[in-house]
Amino acid sequence: MFKKSALAVLITCIFFLSGCGYTTHSMMAPELRSIFVDSFSNKINIADEQSDARMYKGYRAGMENEVTKAIIDRYLFDGNLKIGSKESASLILKGELVDFRKEPLRYDTNDNIEEYRLIITVNLQLHNAKTGSIMWKENYFSGEATYRTTGSLARGESSAMKEAVADLARRVVERTIEGW
Repeated sequence: MFKKSALAVLITCIFFLSGCGYTTHSMMAPELRSIFVDSFSNKINIADEQSDARMYKGYRAGMENEVTKAIIDRYLFDGNLKIGSKESASLILKGELVDFRKEPLRYDTNDNIEEYRLIITVNLQLHNAKTGSIMWKENYFSGEATYRTTGSLARGESSAMKEAVADLARRVVERTIEGW
């Protein structure tokens, strides 16, 4: 009887100590502990003509600054990488704002738009500052948010814009930290 209970305790300990391998810590190499986020450039061509396919193409002055600040704030919030200067950081994130779209999602019976989706799209490159190599590159990386224009859930485009920028920043940090 003692052998059976000892075996049961041993199996239980092994089961609980083995775990599934999930961790909230970064999977990055230990020497990569700081990042410099270069100011994003705005590559949105405001002279493009609108078409039926791109009826709601948008532009907001200074949006690239909002994106840069939100990404820095998200790295600070995450805590896995410290924000450093360009000279001292082990990683450098470079990006450019390439698109901002507002797409209609829902219409009422009179074909008035009731809900929109905002999509902010950037091109990104993460450089290893020590070696100069590109660790990863993502083109057309995006963050989005939806908002309603009518009803009890209605809110303004500016509020949705902040949410889309925050979503983009969250995704950028996750892409950097998790590496997948």
